[in-house]
Amino acid sequence: MIGLDPWSPQAPDDPGLTALLEDARAAAGDPVAALALADRATERLPLPGTGRTAELWRGLAELAAVDLTVARTLEPHLDAVAILAQAADAGYAVPPASGTWGVYAAEGPGARLEARPGDEGRLVLSGRKPWCSLAEHVDSALVTAWVDDERRILVAVDLSHPGVELVDEPWVARGLPRVRSTGLRLTDVPGVPVGDPGWYLTRPGFAWGGLGVAACWLGGAMGLTRRMRTAATEREPDQIGLSLLGKADMALTAAAAVLTEASSAVDAGLVEGEHAWPRCVRVRSVVHDACETVLTAAAHALGPGPLTGEEEHAARVADLQLYLRQHKAERDAALVGQAVADGMPVAWA
Repeated sequence: MIGLDPWSPQAPDDPGLTALLEDARAAAGDPVAALALADRATERLPLPGTGRTAELWRGLAELAAVDLTVARTLEPHLDAVAILAQAADAGYAVPPASGTWGVYAAEGPGARLEARPGDEGRLVLSGRKPWCSLAEHVDSALVTAWVDDERRILVAVDLSHPGVELVDEPWVARGLPRVRSTGLRLTDVPGVPVGDPGWYLTRPGFAWGGLGVAACWLGGAMGLTRRMRTAATEREPDQIGLSLLGKADMALTAAAAVLTEASSAVDAGLVEGEHAWPRCVRVRSVVHDACETVLTAAAHALGPGPLTGEEEHAARVADLQLYLRQHKAERDAALVGQAVADGMPVAWA
């Protein structure tokens, strides 16, 4: 259960998770300090699709409510651990999920990473990979590389290999400023294939991972709404202030309910097949829209004061605005619409 009261702090039953959240606050804004929590986060938060998906997403949301830099740093590491576990369950030989990890699957103009056969079943990677968040800080990464003109394969690589070079690119972001994305240039870098060509995108866990990101978005909005409620207790709120707080609450409650329903569906084995990704995009879109509602409500309710005088609040607003841009807005709506036209189950039929 994501929570009937999604923006109220809840003491986790697990003392280890409580301690993790406390240390996440100490690591706020610092991705290196956040990565130092990776092993504990892996230990405390379950894998998706194993019967405790709601617990995983609630943990990600609570981390994000504490600090979005911490959540944005730990989420891809946890996703990589889950991907390796899913590959192992599918019968593939994979490296151990030790150290800290990134997941780099983006493509960009003028950047192409290619894989060719190497020794002992390994692959050799050469080329350039764009949008590699925290590549200068993590130990290893799962990267997609082209095996021919149409197919990509996921490969585990050691980023300390001498053939891996950071490509310094402009990073002017005001949100999540220290969660920097760079390019990577690889020259004859060996790697371990994780799955067959196409497996990464077709496995059910690809869609589930997208909802872990949505849980982080929800947590960022939870933090903003908690600040709104604090403001309502500091002085007598007027009807407008109460209306804005109510609007934020309703948006988060609806998003949490949809995410909770999705977690049950994932654990029941219902989110797989051709409609798995559109179903998850539909949920992501509901969460995204709720977060946008909260951002507007918080701006109207709190005014400029916290944005100019409170580092934590100002950072949370900027961080959430940037993080939400992983959502493709109208393009995602078109993807869902196409799936509905193609027969994806809907609640209103």
